[in-house]
Amino acid sequence: MEVTGKIKVVNPEQQVSASFKKRELVVTTEEQYPQHILIEFTQDKCDLLSNYSVGEPVKVSINLRGREWVNPQGETRYFNSIQGWRIEKVGAPTQPGVPTPPVPAAQAFPPATNLNEEEPDDLPF
Repeated sequence: MEVTGKIKVVNPEQQVSASFKKRELVVTTEEQYPQHILIEFTQDKCDLLSNYSVGEPVKVSINLRGREWVNPQGETRYFNSIQGWRIEKVGAPTQPGVPTPPVPAAQAFPPATNLNEEEPDDLPF
């Protein structure tokens, strides 16, 4: 799955435990009712956010994660998280430092003058 929008927040890296770290990103979608989507990057994926800043348009590849937890009273609760695993700038070159090649202009063609009305039309519509 993917989320596309502009970066609203890039939080600093958090060392949750001795062996687990995470970094959070908030992306605001650009639709009629914009959504502010919190996406977590964990472990080695935290470094992916180092080259991004607030306001940049991005496309983030995500996985939805869900887990079950039973509290001390025996009640079962469910939690969801959105984990990012790739991020790229929208409209930017795919390789840093390599400019995007210009799109060639469409060629203008003169109107056809050799139309034959007696020739059958083979188009299906």
